[in-house]
Amino acid sequence: MSIIKKVNHIAIVVEDIGQALAFWQDALGLHLQKIEDVPSEKVKVAFLPVGDSEVELVQPTEEESGISKFLRDRGPGLHHMCFEVEDIDQTLLRLKTKGIRVINESPIQLPGRKMTFIHPKSTMGVLVELYQLTD
Repeated sequence: MSIIKKVNHIAIVVEDIGQALAFWQDALGLHLQKIEDVPSEKVKVAFLPVGDSEVELVQPTEEESGISKFLRDRGPGLHHMCFEVEDIDQTLLRLKTKGIRVINESPIQLPGRKMTFIHPKSTMGVLVELYQLTD
């Protein structure tokens, strides 16, 4: 039985959303749904739906944010994959019993969703977000 419902989104760190849209929107033809400032994470995010999933372009808005550090250290590119799950608490429990290293011991509660991250050391180098809709 799979604990994953679907790929919710793929997050890509970019230096400039406007420049990145020249590829994602203009060249690939993806529709820009919206651009949103997320002050709590110190980023601006462009949402580009693809079927039941999204590509999210993430641009840092402050020099000392985690995304800015990622960009300085690794350059633009894949930041994380996000999987939607039915029950994030049960999923976390299952992962912990299998010895999987998680970044958040408990899910982060946000309006309309809960989320948590799995450490890249447990996933062969990919930061994985788990996401549960709560509305």
